[in-house]
Amino acid sequence: MAAAARLFIRGAHSTLAISAVGTGRQNSLLKLSAGCSSRLKAQRHAAHFTFQPDPPTTEYGDTQKMNLFQSITSALDNTLASDPTAVIFGEDVAFGGVFRCTVGLRDKYGKDRVFNTPLCEQGIVGFGIGAAAAGATAIAEIQFADYIFPAFDQIVNEAAKYRYRSGNLFDCGNLTIRAPWGCVGHGSLYHSQSPEAFFAHCPGIKVVIPRSPLQAKGLLLSCIADNNPCLFFEPKILYRAAVEQVPVDSYTIPLSQAEVLQEGSDLTLVAWGTQIHVMKEVANMAQEKLGVSCEVIDLRTILPWDTETVCKSVVKTGRLLISHEAPVTGGFAAEISSTVQEECFLNLEAPIARVCGYDTPFPHIFEPFYIPDKWKCFDAIKRMINY
Repeated sequence: MAAAARLFIRGAHSTLAISAVGTGRQNSLLKLSAGCSSRLKAQRHAAHFTFQPDPPTTEYGDTQKMNLFQSITSALDNTLASDPTAVIFGEDVAFGGVFRCTVGLRDKYGKDRVFNTPLCEQGIVGFGIGAAAAGATAIAEIQFADYIFPAFDQIVNEAAKYRYRSGNLFDCGNLTIRAPWGCVGHGSLYHSQSPEAFFAHCPGIKVVIPRSPLQAKGLLLSCIADNNPCLFFEPKILYRAAVEQVPVDSYTIPLSQAEVLQEGSDLTLVAWGTQIHVMKEVANMAQEKLGVSCEVIDLRTILPWDTETVCKSVVKTGRLLISHEAPVTGGFAAEISSTVQEECFLNLEAPIARVCGYDTPFPHIFEPFYIPDKWKCFDAIKRMINY
């Protein structure tokens, strides 16, 4: 303790000595630091993708320009208006939520239908299971997907098994759990994670991740209408970055159906959520720089996933690259890779590639190096073509 005290005193004296250095040089250092900070801040918030909206559609009626969080609000508004049993609950949802996805809904539908909960994720999901089992349409919000783990037991051991263990006498299929998901540019360890693979190992629930406002509204309404508990992960970096025309009225997009966004003949690219926009850009780069034709597939539903669409594409192209933000080991890309290897082995022209996050906690200032950006994916394409 004495040695530690001496070190502390010596450190304090050193600090005083440094503080006494001439003010001119000190001011210049401060100015330099401020300049560096502003540049770092600008770099840190630079997105690693360019959002590419879906083509406008009139299939579902009149449309309105919305970003992703507004499309979520619209879906919830439609549900509360059409279903008198629907309730929305979670941390701060009565005030609109940290991402404003429930803004105005309490004022419109009342505090008995849109209300706050204690800071207890296990309690939020447990309450949702009970409400759904009692006949309500329960829509729970976990403030960040990173915070869903205290509720893991309730989701995996209760919600997912409720129908099975009762022999279909009871179920909580009216439960939908929403959570902001994925990297955001500055979220670091506890606001950037992509935990979909944890839940993909659990029969009895569905896991869905949209890529755009139009997709988000249709898929969320499908989750709410589905007779199984659903986890709906929302790419939070797209909440304001993604803007497109979205139908005002209710509509649904089928679950467990992947979508081929771009047809190709040489290589299949599979992703979901934000990473789809990286894949679209990579496909354009491959065509322009290498003359490689890529087929881009948005998986959309992680569990149960659409094996048929993916395998059909790989039979045609002979090559598969899967990319997601979550760590590579045990990520859902491994499940896709294993299934495709079993089903399409004789059609493969090169080993299946996975371009994913590293096996480390999600970093803060090193996020640009961690994420599977277009350059990492492009390098993987070159290796596969030259195999």
